[in-house]
Amino acid sequence: MTRRSIGVDDQEGFDRPQRRSRPRTKDRPDYSDAAVAMVITVDRGRYRLLLDDHQLTATKARQLGRKGVIVGDRVRVVGDTSGAEGTLARIVEVIDRETVLRRTADDDDPYERPIVANATQLVIVTALADPPPRTGMIDRILVAGYDAGLQPVLCLTKADLASPDELLAAYEPLGVPVLVTEPGADLTEVRDQLAGERSVFVGHSGVGKSTLVNALIPDALREIGVVNEVTGRGRHTSTSAIALELPDPGGWVIDTPGVRSFGLSHVTPDRIIAAFADLDDFTDDCPRACPHIDDAPGCGLDEAVARGDVSQARVVSFRRMIAARRESD
Repeated sequence: MTRRSIGVDDQEGFDRPQRRSRPRTKDRPDYSDAAVAMVITVDRGRYRLLLDDHQLTATKARQLGRKGVIVGDRVRVVGDTSGAEGTLARIVEVIDRETVLRRTADDDDPYERPIVANATQLVIVTALADPPPRTGMIDRILVAGYDAGLQPVLCLTKADLASPDELLAAYEPLGVPVLVTEPGADLTEVRDQLAGERSVFVGHSGVGKSTLVNALIPDALREIGVVNEVTGRGRHTSTSAIALELPDPGGWVIDTPGVRSFGLSHVTPDRIIAAFADLDDFTDDCPRACPHIDDAPGCGLDEAVARGDVSQARVVSFRRMIAARRESD
């Protein structure tokens, strides 16, 4: 039997395929016509979305890389968007955020952690007792809210256990709306404040955030925790943020897990003073690098108080914000 010789055509057939044999292109898929949904909660790499009048579950497309997707994000989604059981859509783009509330785990932590996107209002929930209010925590959350461009609101719970007068005196000079509630109280004022807004609820564990959410949205069924009698600290019950739609007159509440610290290493003092437009005007003639604190030589805030252009109480409250940020340094 004679062996067949290998011809030129046969040798070409045995050549190994070259790397990157597919032609490269700079063209990217166009998702401008993809459906737009809102992220309402995140759980272990799965994203629950609201699209029009129904919910669906999605995963994040590989092309997004390490880009985070958080509650409140508006996203473009493709694939099976029916929301039928067992289906999984795909998030292909995060639309530019209007606002982002961030915090760092600790004051010396350089990594910002985005909490909620596209909120319009920050509701700081604190109890008047059990656990007792922590003004340092309130101030830190206020600083983060001002930095994010959110309208802050202070909501005082458990007014049946203690008087709100001291906190009212401390925060009303800042122009922060203050709501006072207690178990079984009429929530009309709270509903009016939330109407038409996307409000993110933030507060220390055990202050009553979930109780308040359940009262506002009866079918929310948020788990309620208790306060440890020894440590005075609340137990974490909510494990992830979730966006919930309010009944008439409408709006959204974004309930977040209770926090025990609120780092501010991502916020600079200059960004804090810029959030207070009426006070910022009086700092134009301050010495360079003025810290705007008590006894700062030549600080324009002291001169404004002396002239009667601004109240002493407002400057004192503002400087407490600065002090909260300086502590993180």
